[in-house]
Amino acid sequence: MVSLRGWPSFPEHLPTFDPDTAPETPEDLFLAWLTEAGEHVLAPHAVTLSTVDEQGFPDARVVILKDVGPAGWAIATSSESPKGHHLTAHPHAALTFFWPGRGRQVRARGTFAPAPPAVSKADFLDRPTASRIEAFIGHQSEPLPDPAKLTEAADAAALWVAANPDTAPETWTRYLLTPTTVEFWQASHDRRHLRLRYLREGATWTRERLWP
Repeated sequence: MVSLRGWPSFPEHLPTFDPDTAPETPEDLFLAWLTEAGEHVLAPHAVTLSTVDEQGFPDARVVILKDVGPAGWAIATSSESPKGHHLTAHPHAALTFFWPGRGRQVRARGTFAPAPPAVSKADFLDRPTASRIEAFIGHQSEPLPDPAKLTEAADAAALWVAANPDTAPETWTRYLLTPTTVEFWQASHDRRHLRLRYLREGATWTRERLWP
């Protein structure tokens, strides 16, 4: 058995964080942390989406956060994908951001809902060409017995996108998370990690410190 102890978890110098000066809303603090992370790490907007399947088993995968604002925390995928099926059957889900190079983690939990179709279409048309082609290939997460079939499907999808540049799949959906809790975690080398949790109460947020 290989021992995993002793590997460094965080860099020597970590950013400071004063929970007493945190803004009133988690979105404001998140955007500040996201901007700071973007100066040091790749893909700071990559996030682990955790869902529950039809049998109640948890599932997780990394996706890209598309936006954060009053409307919610946005991701996008096909409603026919596994995560799309999960969010339809069990819309309660979670997002987890982890930036080890900054010793920071953000967790948001709440309920996902689909955005209006026009918003989902605009989201799709904003995607790079290769990403739109990938979406039209379909069959996400299904078994692929013959890799040549992927090449055939990709070529056909590329022709379709070129001929229909303003068309989005009807299944493409922008999902919006309305969080009920958002937690910010700042690592400390003395293990006295700083944890600040935002709790939604109606239209307002309250804040509380947590033990490490």
